[in-house]
Amino acid sequence: MATILVDKLLAACIKQGASDIHITVGQPPVFRLHGRMRRLETKTLEPDDTVGLMKSITPERCQRELQESGSTDFGFAFGDQARFRVSVFKQRANIAMVLRQIPNDMLAPEQLGLSDAVVKLVFRPRGLLLVTGPTGSGKSTTLASLVNHINEVCDHHIITIEDPIEFYHYHKKSTVNQREVGVDVPSFAEAIRRALRQDPDVILVGELRDLETIGAAISAAETGHVVFGTLHTNSAQGTINRIIDAFPGNLQEQVRAQLSTTLIGVLAQTLLPRIGGGRVAAYESMITTPGIANLIRENKTFRINSAIQTGQKFGMQLMDDALFDLWKAEKCTVEDILAKAQRPDDLAQRIVTAKRGLEDESSREEEMQAG
Repeated sequence: MATILVDKLLAACIKQGASDIHITVGQPPVFRLHGRMRRLETKTLEPDDTVGLMKSITPERCQRELQESGSTDFGFAFGDQARFRVSVFKQRANIAMVLRQIPNDMLAPEQLGLSDAVVKLVFRPRGLLLVTGPTGSGKSTTLASLVNHINEVCDHHIITIEDPIEFYHYHKKSTVNQREVGVDVPSFAEAIRRALRQDPDVILVGELRDLETIGAAISAAETGHVVFGTLHTNSAQGTINRIIDAFPGNLQEQVRAQLSTTLIGVLAQTLLPRIGGGRVAAYESMITTPGIANLIRENKTFRINSAIQTGQKFGMQLMDDALFDLWKAEKCTVEDILAKAQRPDDLAQRIVTAKRGLEDESSREEEMQAG
């Protein structure tokens, strides 16, 4: 029974365009559609149901890990329709699962709303490019799009290190090798160190989750490779602070110096519900100019936001400006935009002022027409 159920669930998820399926005891399966949770009109799941669903898709080694440590993650393909990233875990001694849909078709960077300035960064000969944002903000999608773009136009060797592998890349102009942590290699840091002997041009590191991985990524970027990485930070300024703070005090000055020369840019992103359905991304983009490199080196990261603001001609943008533009273009509601803002009070004030300006304009036009 479970296999039939899983196939039906996955098919429905793909058809409706849900991003996630939540399976837990005591309620029917739940889809996350355009950011909102929707219960399916089916039976409430019993403990046996969730165990059956888990067993029908979870590889043996992951079932063992679940028994030993209470949770496990893996990726699997649903025919050629889509891939899913699955997290299985125990809660109240029962089995629960969340399945995240990873679409098969990759969007071009411009379809995601990435600026030319950011896309150009991936063709630098070396350096570290970080894509950051909360869980579920579309970081994997952005990275997959950039890697695919390189794959289509450059004859490079690209190595991805992921846990688990999300988007499958095929060899186009480039050669792409994808290593899964826990399957192909024991850890991120080990995989980066090994990658340096594998003649890579581009290394994608799924997650910079600890000191060792961050250190290995910075070293790889210093030695003449382009390294992509992700962090769960919300802003460019916060990202740089997070990396430096990961190191003990006596090493922080050295890391600042390394970052100032290796960091090529930071792209912080968030996803918002789009008016009329679907979702849209807002991006904060920082490109490391000599001025910003100095701020990093001299421990003046608190001045990075104003450097981004004055760096618009280089293609930089603060998150709140990107959000304001989405509101102005009538793509998102004020509520959704303020919920994601870095400084909601300032942004709210700006929107009020802008609305007043628009009203003044339309009343002037009316007067002209009446006159």
